[in-house]
Amino acid sequence: MSTTSQSEGALETRGLEPVPDSERTARTRELFPTWVAANISVLLLTMGASLVVTYKLNFWQAIVVAIAAPVVSYGLVGLISIAGKRGGAPGMALSRAVFGQRGNLLPGSLIWVARWGWETINAVTGAYAMLTVLDIVLGVKSNTFLIIVTLLLFVVTTFAISGLGINVVQKCNKYATYLFGAFSVLVLGYLAVNTDWSAVFDRPAGKMSLMVAGTGLIAAGGVSWIPSAPDFTRYLPRTASSKAMVASSVGGAGIVVLPMVLMGAVMAVSTPDLASAADPVSFLGEILPMWIAVPYLLIALVGMVLINSMSMYSAGFTAQTLGFKIPRHWAVSVNAVISLVFGGILMLVAKSFMGSFIAFLSLLAVAFSAWVGVFGADMLRRTEYDAKALLDTTPTSAYWYKGGFSPAAVASWALGLLAGLMFTTSDWFTGPLASNNPVGEYGLGWMVTIVVSGLLYVVLPKPAVYAPAQAAEAAQAAEEPAPLAV
Repeated sequence: MSTTSQSEGALETRGLEPVPDSERTARTRELFPTWVAANISVLLLTMGASLVVTYKLNFWQAIVVAIAAPVVSYGLVGLISIAGKRGGAPGMALSRAVFGQRGNLLPGSLIWVARWGWETINAVTGAYAMLTVLDIVLGVKSNTFLIIVTLLLFVVTTFAISGLGINVVQKCNKYATYLFGAFSVLVLGYLAVNTDWSAVFDRPAGKMSLMVAGTGLIAAGGVSWIPSAPDFTRYLPRTASSKAMVASSVGGAGIVVLPMVLMGAVMAVSTPDLASAADPVSFLGEILPMWIAVPYLLIALVGMVLINSMSMYSAGFTAQTLGFKIPRHWAVSVNAVISLVFGGILMLVAKSFMGSFIAFLSLLAVAFSAWVGVFGADMLRRTEYDAKALLDTTPTSAYWYKGGFSPAAVASWALGLLAGLMFTTSDWFTGPLASNNPVGEYGLGWMVTIVVSGLLYVVLPKPAVYAPAQAAEAAQAAEEPAPLAV
């Protein structure tokens, strides 16, 4: 893979290899628009509506949920992103130092597959936005041909942005932040004038358990970004402020999540069907006036393109860690094709978009959380990574450990994943411990996963952590035969 300097606006050719210090010129403030763009999703409106309709929360409880969710999930995003400035490499490449060269294939495969679903959901939402704009503006009704065409256009655009690399992704994110600000003022003004606020404020309070469960629902989207967090900080210098990294992550996400969730909660008071609409995008196009529906849908389309571009950008690295011997920008194409196929199935066959989405979210958070617990616990003892060992997938690597596996990391990941699934409830799967206890009732299966996997990794015996200068000696010693007993 190329190790040439990444010039501004050029195709990013760097893959898994760590970024040299001479090229690490990014700034922490660039993370703010990154995490703004990662949350410009119409689905936040629908989830806000679900807090009121499904979870029976009132407006004030929805505010608490909308604040707590990004603080928890993007606080973790910010903390894990610190590994990016330490190692200068993508998250799933740094993960090799924790799980071992072969052991990393286990969580890497699960995270990669989970991204298929996340990117499919985003592609479908973007295609719905295009179809609704065509209907409102031109009177063109949706049909099978248009579904395929709009889905294809969305995926191709996403592939182009993510394939070009970090510079293009960040530029698009910056402009999307301005667009979202203008859109928010427009919609908030409309809601302020046209909402029956007495009906909004008079709703009774819901159960505390459902507040916690609602926080988990909205936080799941943020949790899915945690393994990707180092991908967007590897161009930061080693001296970058860790506090600023966390603050930018939480602030960028929170400034989007809070108003979007609250707008959905307010809309649901007069239009409860929003929470269960089979196609939430076109449904919103029907309940909003044309002068606000069209710009809203265009912003939603831009947001979905950028979210999927960021996801595919990271997925390209994950594919490379799994053994795809192709450049990063072509590794992205694998996920593009998968999201196109699965998106077509969801739009043409599935009967309930939101049902599928919420069921997917509950399992997505657990799948990502097992990696988060182990990797996060490892960061407490590891402050630097060996660039050569990260890329060496042979037994000579200092990260080969035992047969390519770190037993402590792999066992902690597997047991944490199992524990979390036991407390998880969804339309697709219900664990045996998901009821008759506060953990299952509060929807905290994903949190159980993080705690169990993290604590197990802390207490289990682990391979020694060597400084990069010592890593080659350690690898060589591991390969030398033991002396014969006399």
